[in-house]
Amino acid sequence: MDLKTLTDAMHAFVESKGWYAADSARPQTPRNLAISLALEAAEVLEHFQWDDQARHPEDLPAELADVMLYLLQLASISGVDLGQAVMDKLKVNYGRSWDAPAE
Repeated sequence: MDLKTLTDAMHAFVESKGWYAADSARPQTPRNLAISLALEAAEVLEHFQWDDQARHPEDLPAELADVMLYLLQLASISGVDLGQAVMDKLKVNYGRSWDAPAE
């Protein structure tokens, strides 16, 4: 499945809940989405607290999906081509070395 299909499905869901409406109790602003993204990422981390393996591996896919949904939405409403951003970042990372001392 491609990013556009996932992004379109995410927007359809958010729209169906009325969260894009001006009077929504859950305004879909970049700030609110960034906060939600961080909170969902923390829920992923919680699965690994005190252990190297997820305590409830059956719940991990849903938590990862929540992270991806917020990431897709934040990128979309911020005008970021997430696929291109990933490719650009990989290009930069290929030129980096994590073995060199930090400056």
